[in-house]
Amino acid sequence: MAFALETDNLGKVFADGSIALRDVSLRARAGEFLTLLGPSGSGKTTMLRLLAGFERPTSGSVWIGAKIVADGTRFVPPEQRKVGMVFQDYALFPHVDVAGNIGFGLRAGAAQRDKQVRRMLDMVGLPKFSERLPHELSGGQQQRVALARALAPNPDVLLLDEPFSNLDSDLRVHIRNDVREILRETETTAIFVTHDQEEALSLSDEIAVIYEGRLLQLAAPHIIYNRPSSIQVAKLIGEANVLPARAQGLTARSRLGEVKLYHPRSGEVSLMIRPEALHIDHLDETGVPAKVQWREFFGHNQRVGLALGDGTELVAWTGVERYIRRGDQVRVSLGMPVLAYEAGK
Repeated sequence: MAFALETDNLGKVFADGSIALRDVSLRARAGEFLTLLGPSGSGKTTMLRLLAGFERPTSGSVWIGAKIVADGTRFVPPEQRKVGMVFQDYALFPHVDVAGNIGFGLRAGAAQRDKQVRRMLDMVGLPKFSERLPHELSGGQQQRVALARALAPNPDVLLLDEPFSNLDSDLRVHIRNDVREILRETETTAIFVTHDQEEALSLSDEIAVIYEGRLLQLAAPHIIYNRPSSIQVAKLIGEANVLPARAQGLTARSRLGEVKLYHPRSGEVSLMIRPEALHIDHLDETGVPAKVQWREFFGHNQRVGLALGDGTELVAWTGVERYIRRGDQVRVSLGMPVLAYEAGK
């Protein structure tokens, strides 16, 4: 299958010698929503700038469709790449109305341009806002205008650099779901940068986990979350308890007693246990004794900090059918197999 975008061993070293990206190879299929996830400084935005053509790679290549746009000998400028960009601050022209902002990148005649602008306004739900200036819009409306401007030239690939970070939490969820639906309807290939794990898991077809300039794993959200390639990836894509254990085949001895493993292991290992995999009970005699150190109540569930008898600290998610208080003596157990990794990895 042909890909809408590919990179092969892409690297970027800045003039001061700092390495932003190291041999990153990834691909996105046509119509796919690919998220670049990682903490600040991991190289996500540099990656986006290389794809857009705002930076030249030090090594490797970038393909958009069947065309090489950057490698050791070729470099296609941004305006010739058919790539749209939605910036973190939207980058709207403050003294140009909404229609002018959306139509800015269109090279068609006036009638065709006006028709495309109207189509974009309808698509993002702002048909009556064409004559407003950006400062007369809410943050969510500005975000929609920025999206419409990026999509108006019918780009082959759309790049989004943390476009929801300036919105409040309730609006953020609403707008990002609207944007995702628009991209599905237009079958637009999108590369989305975020450090928000929830956004990455809920929006993406695939996630590329990037850390210190390296691609650690590229996979579908459920695989990244449930089968992370390392403990490091597990911590970058969600909350994880890590316990030392000694494995023999499909079981391991740990501070939670004997636990089942997904894959056979031998010797010293590190167990990766998601908080929702732990079961808390006041009466279950099969569990390991623990004391509740703290509790956070979210209405639909509770996040609980536990301390085992030897001081080992764990975090668990549990339902609200039983009220849990700080200081409670409980028992904690693990009723499902877990992943084990080579100790220290």
